Amino acid sequence: MDHLGLLAELAAETTPPAAVRAKAALILTDTIGAIVGGAAEAEVSALTDRLKGNCQGQALVIGRGDLTAPQSAAFLNGTAGTALEMDEGHQFCKGHPGIHVIPAALAAASTGSYTGKDLLTAITIGYEAAARVGIATALRPSMHPHGTWGAIGAATGVLRLQGTSAAQHRDAMNMAANLGLTTSRRTMLEGGTVRNVFAGVSNQMGLLVADLVAAGFSGDRDGVAQVFGHVAADAFDHDQLTHALGDRWEVDRNYFKMHSCCRFNHATLDALASLTADTPGLRPEAIEEIVVETYGLAVELDDPAPRNVLAAKFSVPFAVATRLVTGSSAVESFAAERVSDEAIRSLAARVTLLEDPAMTAKLPDKRPARLTVTLKDGGTLHAMTETNRGDWSDPFPESELHAKFLSLTARLWSSDKAEAVWEAGLGLDGSPDCTGFLQLLAAPG
Repeated sequence: MDHLGLLAELAAETTPPAAVRAKAALILTDTIGAIVGGAAEAEVSALTDRLKGNCQGQALVIGRGDLTAPQSAAFLNGTAGTALEMDEGHQFCKGHPGIHVIPAALAAASTGSYTGKDLLTAITIGYEAAARVGIATALRPSMHPHGTWGAIGAATGVLRLQGTSAAQHRDAMNMAANLGLTTSRRTMLEGGTVRNVFAGVSNQMGLLVADLVAAGFSGDRDGVAQVFGHVAADAFDHDQLTHALGDRWEVDRNYFKMHSCCRFNHATLDALASLTADTPGLRPEAIEEIVVETYGLAVELDDPAPRNVLAAKFSVPFAVATRLVTGSSAVESFAAERVSDEAIRSLAARVTLLEDPAMTAKLPDKRPARLTVTLKDGGTLHAMTETNRGDWSDPFPESELHAKFLSLTARLWSSDKAEAVWEAGLGLDGSPDCTGFLQLLAAPG
């Protein structure tokens, strides 16, 4: 069976149902919130100043209002969208398809005339390609999934917007597979902020691949399976690439985030929220020790003294400590001043992580964690969770996502503009021209 050919045919020829496009609109709007919030970060702003150049491009750097070349805008928006660890993800592909696809699709949409339905279809199709390649791939454990298969999703979304053929989609996927990064998992654990540009590069490569296709370039016959079955990984499951293709849409299996940190922290934080709700008035200074039993990937996040904000977002001990000291796990609870807070650091040093093999065996369907809090007076508190809030099986109500969007965009936008973008994003499918939506994103305010 030509599995890649089937995926290419779907990418070129299938229009997702209206309900699926509506989910893509929610993912788009949530991702825009993450981009705007991340654009306010000092290093992202400084990078934008250096890279936007003097060219009179038509693609928007979201949050800043600058217009630049499409590839530059896609890179900067992809980078901004990962900076706060608030972008959505997909537990079955073990990554974040939305932020690898949406900036490229928005940049491409700025270069032509497309309906809102066109844009949402392109995002849905790009997401589908990225997620399915991720599902079929078992990346080497030393690799970070950002910046790897994401370029395939970005290229697929752009080509769908441009109306290219199935054969061209196949060529694009094979070329994009060769334009991924050799990402290191250590970057996230050590706080190497180069990690935040990985998704930006994928979006940039997606637009480059579209130009390569238009210019007549080609890839190897099955570059996707070659790269993700022999180079970045040792096995590629062709059957998973097309399982339930056209019936199961991957945007429907995404998750949204409320905690401003790595997803591997979330089971512990959800259990902690349950524990603190049952134990009002729990004070950090009353705690002797916290033991977290969880799955193997989460246990890797064991640094009790992270060196910077990014490393803090990939530390379960820090996440637990800042939640207990500040009462929050939002963006501000992982800010630079929190990383150096002595009360947080002291409590983080008293958090121990243990792997429970039975919990690890429940991946990817479940993300369990068990907490045991030992108090200085000898008492103990317990809490456990099986899955994360916001998963496809336990989704957030739209009202919570709306509140998250307003909180993130408040870093650069007025509440009036944020509300207008939220409403326009969710109503995009009925728009005869998505130019108005792009202009709203660029408008002052």
